[in-house]
Amino acid sequence: MAGIKSLAKDTAIYGLSSIIGRFLNWCLVPLYTAMFAAAEYGVVTYVYSIVALAMIVLTYGMETGFFRFANHERYSNPMEVYSTALISLAVSGSLFLVGIFAFLGPVTAAMECTGHEDYIAMMAVAVAIDAFTALPFSYLRYKKRPMRFAALKLTNIGLNIGLNLLFILVAPWLYEQAPATVAWFYSPTFGIGYIFLANLISSAVVVLLLFPEMRGFPWRFNRTLWREMIAYSFPLLVLGVAGIMNQTIDKILLPWLLSDSNDAMAQLGIYGANYKIAIVMVMAIQAFRFAYEPFIFAQNREQGSNKLQVFRDAMKYFVIFTMIIFLGVMFYLDILKYFINPRYFSGLRVVPIIMIAEFFFGIFFNLSIWYKLTDRTVWGMWLSLGGLAVTVVLNVLLVPRMGYMGCAWAAFGCYGSMMIASYIAGRVNYPIGYNVPRLAFYFFLALALYGISILITTGHEWLDMGVRTLLLAVYMLVVIRREQIPLPGRLKWLAGARR
Repeated sequence: MAGIKSLAKDTAIYGLSSIIGRFLNWCLVPLYTAMFAAAEYGVVTYVYSIVALAMIVLTYGMETGFFRFANHERYSNPMEVYSTALISLAVSGSLFLVGIFAFLGPVTAAMECTGHEDYIAMMAVAVAIDAFTALPFSYLRYKKRPMRFAALKLTNIGLNIGLNLLFILVAPWLYEQAPATVAWFYSPTFGIGYIFLANLISSAVVVLLLFPEMRGFPWRFNRTLWREMIAYSFPLLVLGVAGIMNQTIDKILLPWLLSDSNDAMAQLGIYGANYKIAIVMVMAIQAFRFAYEPFIFAQNREQGSNKLQVFRDAMKYFVIFTMIIFLGVMFYLDILKYFINPRYFSGLRVVPIIMIAEFFFGIFFNLSIWYKLTDRTVWGMWLSLGGLAVTVVLNVLLVPRMGYMGCAWAAFGCYGSMMIASYIAGRVNYPIGYNVPRLAFYFFLALALYGISILITTGHEWLDMGVRTLLLAVYMLVVIRREQIPLPGRLKWLAGARR
């Protein structure tokens, strides 16, 4: 249980930075949807979908590879592992930038940004920086320094948000009132370009703040080690590419699958904005991933069945916690929907589908420990490629008929199939013994309570939210009693504690 408490503590800290940061970024969505037309916001969604893919390619599994080899019995010096990976990422990032700037025109046209080469140039530099700094952030996780990790992440996000507010709200107002004060850096025609500029500046500042994590050790490149890391990480690269494609291919394909390009970008903008409401589930999974990956490699050193029980407990509490998040978002969607402009409300129906899809992905990540601990990462590659095939097929079949709703159902089918396939393969190759009936109980209980909340909706917003709050309390009470979670003081009677 001590291992679970340690994991929960680190997850809470990582989660705090992730949730606060994502929430603050989330707060930019109403700004974007108010200031830019749906088609313009669709361009932002499209570019960031490509950026997410580029980020995976440029890190090529080195984060997980670093954790594996820093804990490897054959390599006693983790700093040599760190140095080798840093040099590798620096070289590959530099080559990426050379390639982008050599073919900037064609790349810009391919990304639906013709005439705005500056957008792509800024994002190329930003993603190269972010890919390189991913390893220093992993090093902070390895050294169990979640507070510094959180502080730097929040600095990055805070600066990005501040610059967005400056460029999109403050500067336009000053330009109208006193043009000379901002004309030297602000142009009203640059539009959504300021979103990308804010990203670039904040990324550049963070790499400077990470200098202490890149000093105090000899920079050495061990070719033998590097080849082993690449062999280990390459399947993770394919897994990561397939995984991020599963998350973004719908946004990339949608403009190509709908005949009207203007309507396609408008639909993409609506879909992207409503996807942001479901980001709460993504935040929880990301916080868990930050803490869980270094945790499992350290936990794997232990012998006996205790480590397997820790893995089982981690899965159980993950399901419970994420289902509470699902109910919280869906029960209070009448409030949360105002984070986007009412022009985008038509897309709210994708929120529960996307949240369950992301939940399936979180389960898949939990299950992935079996092939990471047994060095059979090729399994992750094949599972993700299978999911990608499902995503592409479902998007091609559904989007022309259903628009962006087809994207949501494709994500659901993709992650659901990956989760099931990984569980079946894991039972054969590295059985952990998850309590599936109990996990299924918590999942379907949450769905049942959500279904009840829909059936008894009265149309009176505050009355409905009061009833939903009671339903959320019911779920939490069931969890407390079944798991015999102790509560302080007078709350003990809720858990049905036995004397």
